[in-house]
Amino acid sequence: MATIKSVMARQIFDSRGNPTVEVDVILANGTWARAAVPSGASTGVYEALELRDGGSDYLGKGVSKAVSNVNTIIGPAIAGKDPTDQTGIDNFMVQELDGTKNEWGWCKQKLGANAILAVSLAVCKAGASVKNIPLYKHIANLAGNKKLVLPVPAFNVINGGSHAGNKLAMQEFMILPTGASSFTEAMKMGVEVYHNLKSVIKKKYGQDATNVGDEGGFAPNIQENKEGLELLKTAIAQAGYTGKVVIGMDVAASEFYGKDKTYDLNFKEENNNGSQKISGVQLKDLYKSFVSEYPIVSIEDPFDQDDWEHYGKMTAECGDQVQIVGDDLLVTNPTRVKKAISEKTCNALLLKVWVRFS
Repeated sequence: MATIKSVMARQIFDSRGNPTVEVDVILANGTWARAAVPSGASTGVYEALELRDGGSDYLGKGVSKAVSNVNTIIGPAIAGKDPTDQTGIDNFMVQELDGTKNEWGWCKQKLGANAILAVSLAVCKAGASVKNIPLYKHIANLAGNKKLVLPVPAFNVINGGSHAGNKLAMQEFMILPTGASSFTEAMKMGVEVYHNLKSVIKKKYGQDATNVGDEGGFAPNIQENKEGLELLKTAIAQAGYTGKVVIGMDVAASEFYGKDKTYDLNFKEENNNGSQKISGVQLKDLYKSFVSEYPIVSIEDPFDQDDWEHYGKMTAECGDQVQIVGDDLLVTNPTRVKKAISEKTCNALLLKVWVRFS
């Protein structure tokens, strides 16, 4: 069995131009694997700590500290280990080499979740190469999953959030071709709806409105959320896929949740007078009206990451119709997931390797 010979990390740049960590794991037999860990635009405060340098260089987002931790601490410590022992290596890095904890469990504050994660992913790829199987099959084996099913692709088509050029409070609108009989057909449906949406937006808002936002979707000058849903409904019908392509929303509600425990749907407006602030109950009822009027099957992060109460109310009232997805709420943290299960807070989770800014 090939063992890990060395580990090398470096700073690279992601698609947004931000520094991130890239790691190579070199095995004794000469093979190697590489992984990088770019961050998302919206991250929850309970996610594992991403180590950034601070200071003025790269607006404080440099990762030289995390890179150094891989090259001087993690790499030498895992040399000689079996790359197929994913659980053993992950636990060793998190619990022994790092060892930091908070109320929700291991937080990776010493070495940085970006340093640990980059190594973990590269080790995973190396383990797959040792076993001479595709990465997806290696991960399935590690998880004990014997039934492999291709997922339904989700297309990010309209961007809101604080980085987009419109007044949408919601972060993203997505389309999901759930009526497709194959992955190939699903891709075809998604692409056709996307291009129909582009023509719908161009006709209504002009050519400039078809520029894409930070998340890759269109960011037309929409004034309120229902307007975005209408655009999607029209594009789906125009493409001929009514009933076959449905809608998902990533709200990222923590971005517009205030200290007064209200949700400000007009949070992007300068000199905001607070007239669009609503309670958690009112926001819940707004979502329910969306679900009744549009083909929405998934709502991610509909409330603040600490608003367990309204998550639970929404799940109880319409969880049989739609996925209530916990992302910032759960942050793939076992303790928070157990809490959500016991309290029936949501009925779906976003399972991902993820980190937050320090």
